Amino acid sequence: MAAVSRPVALRPIVDLDSGAVLAIEAVYPAEEQHGEDVATLAERLGRTAREVMARENLLPLVLPVPARLLTAGREPFAFVEDTLRRSGRRPRDVTFMLDPEIRQLPREHLVRGLAHLRELGFRYAFGTARVPPDLLVETAPFLFRIDGTLTSGLPDNERFAAIVDGMTRIGRGAGTFPLASGVTSVTQLVSLRQAGVRLAQGPFFAGEDWAPGDRVTPLPDLTLDPASSDTAGGPRVSEFMVPAVTMTCDATAEEVLEAFSNDSALNSVILLDHRERPVAALDRARFLLSITGPYGHALYAKRPAQRLADPPKTVPRTVPALTALRIAGVDRERVYDDLIAVNEFGQCMGVVHVSDIIRGLSQA
Repeated sequence: MAAVSRPVALRPIVDLDSGAVLAIEAVYPAEEQHGEDVATLAERLGRTAREVMARENLLPLVLPVPARLLTAGREPFAFVEDTLRRSGRRPRDVTFMLDPEIRQLPREHLVRGLAHLRELGFRYAFGTARVPPDLLVETAPFLFRIDGTLTSGLPDNERFAAIVDGMTRIGRGAGTFPLASGVTSVTQLVSLRQAGVRLAQGPFFAGEDWAPGDRVTPLPDLTLDPASSDTAGGPRVSEFMVPAVTMTCDATAEEVLEAFSNDSALNSVILLDHRERPVAALDRARFLLSITGPYGHALYAKRPAQRLADPPKTVPRTVPALTALRIAGVDRERVYDDLIAVNEFGQCMGVVHVSDIIRGLSQA
């Protein structure tokens, strides 16, 4: 009788700035971590995608993928793309975590396989930090994993600490997030934050029985970024930040119009590049004025929304709110446009309504 597969375990990926769960990673049971052939691996990937989406339909997903599946071409991943779209999700909601076997693949096979993933709209990640630095820069994965053996040596093992610090610096230059695994203690969290790591997972945050929607262990105060907790300059932009409605930079004006029509309180839509960096912003009033005017819909509906967009007004999420208010006032014609809060990679973390800053500062 064939063995019955156990459900795929789900683990939270936590933002070390806010303590929020930013994504869910699927983890195979130990006995299913090694497939014998590409067909079996492809079948398992599709099965995993369906199972995980049935259990979590909101947060971004990180799905494990054996690196050698890249040698199978587009077909296995095109099947997952079709599964996603049938479930109402987009490929950019999924990051494929390639296992450490990426170090054994010929570089040309790896680069070609990653190009297939990009063409389909997926993100990809390296399941190890132990890759040549030039490969990390050349392929620019969305994430790379700092494995638990390195994390466990922090902060006392100087060699491990140097590897984490060095790879984090290289990742920042390539626009790649390091993800620390196997976090078990506050001292590890402090060391990771000092190195610039902003994403983590491990037993510290949740036990084996964790499920989407459950709480994770709150971050202790000493792990917070001093720049963001310093109140000498008043409240920080991050205190006024709200989730942004984002689309890719090739979104059509019709798609943006639908977003504004579905939410009467929505002020702006932010267009992002493939690295989650803002490239343009669409203000509600100006956009609707253009597209609902005479012949506006006929002229613009099927065309890129970026034609009607303005340059993004970005601010670091750690700056004082008063500084952000001054930035908002530089362009007198766009004083009340939403500000886009970005992290150290220049990636969009949320938007800030100028009116909220004014109200908050006046109350303070």
